[in-house]
Amino acid sequence: MHVDSPIDRSGLSAEELRRSLSAELAALWTGERDLIANCANTAAVLYHALADLNWAGFYFLKGNDLVLGPFQGKPACVRIGPGRGVCGAAAARRTTLIVPDVHRFPDHIACDSASNSEIVVPMLVGERLIGVLDIDSPKFDRFTTADGQWLESIVAGLLSASEV
Repeated sequence: MHVDSPIDRSGLSAEELRRSLSAELAALWTGERDLIANCANTAAVLYHALADLNWAGFYFLKGNDLVLGPFQGKPACVRIGPGRGVCGAAAARRTTLIVPDVHRFPDHIACDSASNSEIVVPMLVGERLIGVLDIDSPKFDRFTTADGQWLESIVAGLLSASEV
């Protein structure tokens, strides 16, 4: 599926936007089982459709480290050690982390000094950690619990659509 023109989502409520994006992502994943390809399209859709983002992408668990995968935004940190920063903490805890002010997060890794808030969703297949979805914003307190729940459903759909 190739999208030539952006979908007009102006005027949609947050919930309507989430439903629209969920449907668009499900359509992109249909018939494609490659995890990297599906992550690339997911990062692109999220980055271009959600307001106030400066980075959206994936890190994959390789050995003990999280290693950069498909993303949209400025160049990023390539390798994150175990438990380091928001990504490492979310991976270690295997739970979604919403950080309203990354400058107050212990051991925050500043890949982009413009980032002020962050949400990280672990990618789990059963108990096995595959990686994380990481989204940054220049806006403080950008992400909500509803965003976290929705992104968890996006990650679950992505993983069930892909070979992992």
